[in-house]
Amino acid sequence: MTDKSVRVMVVDDHPMWRDGVARDLADEGFEVVATADGVRAATERAAAAQPDVVLMDMNMPDGNGATATAAILEKCPDAHVLVLSASDERDDVLDAVKAGATGYLVKSAQRAELVAAVLATSNGQAVFTPGLAGLVLGEYRRIARDPGPSTPVLTERETQVLREVAKGLSSRQIANRLSISPRTVENHVGASLRKLQLANRVELTRYAIEHGLDTD
Repeated sequence: MTDKSVRVMVVDDHPMWRDGVARDLADEGFEVVATADGVRAATERAAAAQPDVVLMDMNMPDGNGATATAAILEKCPDAHVLVLSASDERDDVLDAVKAGATGYLVKSAQRAELVAAVLATSNGQAVFTPGLAGLVLGEYRRIARDPGPSTPVLTERETQVLREVAKGLSSRQIANRLSISPRTVENHVGASLRKLQLANRVELTRYAIEHGLDTD
């Protein structure tokens, strides 16, 4: 029998849809640990609930699913995000994946498809509605052929902060080491993320390690 003891959070601004999906998943044996109706609520509740899988809508009153995905993965690096959206627009799909989403389903998916997708996502497997996987693969192939401009150069201070991030230090610890404020640390982290086109602190740490910045 398949183990369905997976902690799930459902993020959608439509109450009837959100509650219906949560109820369906609970009926299938999943543990629904939280629901949310927007980016801010999703980020706060995910940090508290630490779900294994987050079912994410793309359109919300205070932002979009890509923004919420990046914010949640910052707070819950072990979580996996599965987008469940009415939109199958190219930009929405690619934005979600670039923000760190593991998969993308459209809301026309059947209940059995959703159950299977949540299980697969909890194991880190990429799940896409037929046709969307090809879109994502095609985009990565395009990037491989034409990577675009060279990586932007970080400032000396940004590089210093990045070295400490790679060591797993918190913003407060980094601030104490470098004699700057935690807010300044976060500003440097944010600037580095934008320059390097990375989605979250986890990806930033991976980048730093891959480039040998985790050693003095």
